[in-house]
Amino acid sequence: MLRLWGQRLPSVWVLLLLPFLPLLLPAVPAPHRSSYKPVIVVHGLFDSSYSFRHLLEYINETHPGTVVTVLDLFDGRESLRPLWEQVQGFREAVVPIMAKAPQGVHLVCYSQGGLVCRALLSVMDDHNVDSFISLSSPQMGQYGDTDYLKWLFPTSMRSNLYRICYSPWGQEFSICNYWHDPHHDDLYLNASSFLALINGERDHPNATAWRKNFLRVGRLVLIGGPDDGVITPWQSSFFGFYDANETVLEMEEQLVYLRDSFGLKTLLSRGAIVRCPMAGISHTAWHSNRTLYETCIEPWLS
Repeated sequence: MLRLWGQRLPSVWVLLLLPFLPLLLPAVPAPHRSSYKPVIVVHGLFDSSYSFRHLLEYINETHPGTVVTVLDLFDGRESLRPLWEQVQGFREAVVPIMAKAPQGVHLVCYSQGGLVCRALLSVMDDHNVDSFISLSSPQMGQYGDTDYLKWLFPTSMRSNLYRICYSPWGQEFSICNYWHDPHHDDLYLNASSFLALINGERDHPNATAWRKNFLRVGRLVLIGGPDDGVITPWQSSFFGFYDANETVLEMEEQLVYLRDSFGLKTLLSRGAIVRCPMAGISHTAWHSNRTLYETCIEPWLS
């Protein structure tokens, strides 16, 4: 009997020790939920974070675990504030996000927000942006009659809006900060307090530093299309623009590219510019079109 009890003894001890096994065994690290870089989204004119609910849904589906921040600043009519004021506000918002992401972040910036983001890349000497995705943004400026302009300046047309936009009063409106009249280039260069500066078209003491900062970006993704209906010319989304005869010159024909004034030519030679034109999408649908997302945005959210 004693011998039989002795044979069962190890089994009894195993039962007694079971509750303590987690303490005795080495800890197994929890699986890493996501290796995707955080995504920061910047909205456009008269927008708010709510406009990007579809984009947020798409990112969560295709890149689960990604930390996505849709910045809720300068919403609605506040988006008419001068762009340098907006740049400062967005800068204060992105700094702590970047600080928590030593591996880098992605910027998805829509319409007017694309200009805000390009300025951020210029003025931030320690940014860690991997992909800067410019979503239907007037990167070379705007010259067209739109509903936005008719609401803001009901008595003006594009042919005479320079009288307002190229005045100190006009430069207090974000739209005028990137109004680019090809028939009044001298006035544009002298009066533009924003676009002419970030384009390096006018000399200023920070030009060299801003170019160096901009070139820290890993990749520039340009998205737009001929059916946009707002960005005029639509090729501005790809750094194309009108000459004095309103003939569109592509990016490689622009002086800012030929002079490499803020780094476009260098980025292209590096293979760091991706152009993704897509027809059939209106301006307000870029951030909700699933096909556009899968084709032009999702591949660059590493």
